[in-house]
Amino acid sequence: MSDVDGRGAAKRVSGRASLSRRGFCLCCVGGAAGAAGAWLTPREAFAEARGLVSLIKDSAATSPIVTHKLRHGISVLEGSGGSVAVLSGPDGKVLVDAGISVSRPQLTQALTGLGPEPITYLINSHWHFDHTDGNTWLHAAGAKLIAHQNTRKYLSQVQRVDDWDYNFLALPAGGIPGEVFAEERSLQLNGLTLALKHYGPAHTDSDISVSFAEANVVHVADTFWNGVYPFIDYSTGGSIDGMIAASDANLAATDDDTIIIAGHGKAVGTKAELREFRDMLVIVRDKVATLKAQGRSRDETVVARPTAAFDAKFGDFVIDPGFFTKLVYDGV
Repeated sequence: MSDVDGRGAAKRVSGRASLSRRGFCLCCVGGAAGAAGAWLTPREAFAEARGLVSLIKDSAATSPIVTHKLRHGISVLEGSGGSVAVLSGPDGKVLVDAGISVSRPQLTQALTGLGPEPITYLINSHWHFDHTDGNTWLHAAGAKLIAHQNTRKYLSQVQRVDDWDYNFLALPAGGIPGEVFAEERSLQLNGLTLALKHYGPAHTDSDISVSFAEANVVHVADTFWNGVYPFIDYSTGGSIDGMIAASDANLAATDDDTIIIAGHGKAVGTKAELREFRDMLVIVRDKVATLKAQGRSRDETVVARPTAAFDAKFGDFVIDPGFFTKLVYDGV
């Protein structure tokens, strides 16, 4: 059992990215940090992405799960893709996100450690593999699957992510959310009100937040990468401006006592950390937009290092400064 600790990082080992047990996810596979902190070019990042899905599965198969107990029966499980929130109580265990299916033994052990309640609900924060790959086994274990309508759409068909150079197959029928919504959905479970809300285009166009109202806890998933540069999936409606808008919405909906669960990086965050993340997005976007308006190419913009002021804080992860710059460039 643990409270909040440091973020994971990826390091180059024998020419491939070796993923730590912490903070690792598929949504970060655009590019891995090079040896001695070197940046990957977009071309190198694309090449790196081809093998990372298999590498991520291999890592998730052996990574331990770290449990963070919060309040009002809410916990966070870290170590299988994106952060998994669990609300335990008489209505059963309610999960937000499913992790990666090869982590099933470790996740099962961690869930058992939270109490004897059965798994009854699973809410997907968005469609990405590291948040939904466990859908099928969790549904078989008794979970009713709920998600935004775009999540069901993407999970029901072959879906390509260009920046990963990867085509994801549709999930089996049991892994497809049976209940979907367009804008908002409310649930009353385990004595708490769960408010599900769609952001619009952000990290993808399927992102939702899940607020545990009475506990003042919110899972904002991949709209917030706590202390690390984020991935933005333009293949399925992502937007740098949408990421900023989502951050603004999250800031407006929280206070200094709110526990904010991030999708990646430091799993359990604060409003101050979210504000720092939002300010970084705005400043980098504006710098990149200025360089692009001056006629700089994408590669020239990367060389100009518009993220330099933030690299020490946010650059120690698999989305390195060069790749993040490329993502922002493509969106301004």
